[in-house]
Amino acid sequence: MPTCLPLVRRRCHACTSGTFRTSGKFRVNANHKLLDAWLLALCTTCGETTKLTVLERLNVRSIQPELLDRLHDNDPGLAAELLQDPVVRRRNRIALDWDNAWRLDTGGPDHLDREVIEVTDLTDVIDVSVRFAARIPVRPVRLIAEGCGLSRAEVERLIKEGSLVSAVRLSGKLSGDFTFTLKR
Repeated sequence: MPTCLPLVRRRCHACTSGTFRTSGKFRVNANHKLLDAWLLALCTTCGETTKLTVLERLNVRSIQPELLDRLHDNDPGLAAELLQDPVVRRRNRIALDWDNAWRLDTGGPDHLDREVIEVTDLTDVIDVSVRFAARIPVRPVRLIAEGCGLSRAEVERLIKEGSLVSAVRLSGKLSGDFTFTLKR
């Protein structure tokens, strides 16, 4: 689950920083019947403001009234949606840095007992379904380690042994739902 908006990776024109923090504020500008809208972001080092283009030279009548209201209300949910939109990211040539902007919600106790995981009874099988509240690229090995209270090296060992299997590749990063099976 996301805990805050991610950092925006983009070079600052005023300093050498490469990250900006968005607060969810928008700027909307009208020129006759044409509308422009930007998401504002501040440099994490010098505080310089940059504008991320959301709408560019669109006729006011072609914009949905709900979207326009959300822009005027500085809706943080809209900012999160727009940052994850690949068209907006490509148009503005930005990448997102999700470090420290998400948390793992296991829906139960914080971590399973380590003793429960280390039981060597081969008949027990645990099927786990991982669902993303937002498209956050995370390494599955990190999620599994954090969710089960194991080290990453231990999770890697379980994958190599075949005790932890999944239909998706667990190396690299994923941003979509997946399932895995842990054989105890």
